[in-house]
Amino acid sequence: MKRILPALCALLLLTACGPELPPEDSDRLQIVAAVFPAYDFARAAAGELADVTLLLPPGAESHSYEPTPADILRVQRCDLFLYLGGESDAWVDAILSAIEPRGEALRMIDCVDLLEEETVEGMQGGHDHDHDHEEDHDHLGEVVGMDEHVWTAPLNAAAVTRTVGERLAALDPVNGEAYRSNAQGYARELEALDRDFAAFFDGRADRTIVFGDRFPLLYFADAYDLDYYAAFPGCGAQTEPSAATVAFLTEKVREERLPAVWYIEFSNHLVADSIAEAAGVETAQFHTCHNVSRADLEAGATYVSLMRDNLEALKKCM
Repeated sequence: MKRILPALCALLLLTACGPELPPEDSDRLQIVAAVFPAYDFARAAAGELADVTLLLPPGAESHSYEPTPADILRVQRCDLFLYLGGESDAWVDAILSAIEPRGEALRMIDCVDLLEEETVEGMQGGHDHDHDHEEDHDHLGEVVGMDEHVWTAPLNAAAVTRTVGERLAALDPVNGEAYRSNAQGYARELEALDRDFAAFFDGRADRTIVFGDRFPLLYFADAYDLDYYAAFPGCGAQTEPSAATVAFLTEKVREERLPAVWYIEFSNHLVADSIAEAAGVETAQFHTCHNVSRADLEAGATYVSLMRDNLEALKKCM
């Protein structure tokens, strides 16, 4: 909350100075998305009928994002603001309570059924670095909170996309059927993606994966009945696991004879590298689609294209 206050103060100055932002009387719907998945689903539903802006800078970590005064003005002036509603964008509540938004807000976590994030065996769940493995074991099954990474299951992504399409249709009834049609078309692509993932995993007796990283993929794992082990929960703040955590994950890779240790995008993957080297296997990236690089964004990367890249990586490394 404290880091939002300077931005809100600067907002008063920006309002007087008039920053370069979409005009308040634009005939086109103005949609602002806090993170890439919301941006992608809105972009698909809007088509050429509305302007969609992504707040989170390419390559940035959402958990440490600090909105600029211009960002706050965009949220205030937009017709529809899309955000997760979870721990990584808690800054949103501070902004929405301090300004008077012109438009509506939609939380992605309100579009689907939520799962509880739990500390699984071997995972370091936000406790002291000095604790031993027995203490980790005592916290097995501990509920960390509701998991916010709902988009990682393609069927959830389809549900969010359809919801966005309906919300846009309500805001702009003249183009309502176009928004619904756009959203339905993308939702069908997402459902096809889900079928392809399901077909791949249905052909595998062993569905175990190990992440030497955070694990923001609970909904993906639940959708395809995967057994997973990881160094940290999805929103874990720690970056250095205990020796016991590394040893447990290394032994798990050996026991299960897994060909790869996984890490997520924008990770330095040092933990995954260490586990993989000790176990004598390779590493592989799974893109969670939480954010993208500037090159990916400019190249037109979408949730579907990134997840299809993940499917190809799974085919090579499972």
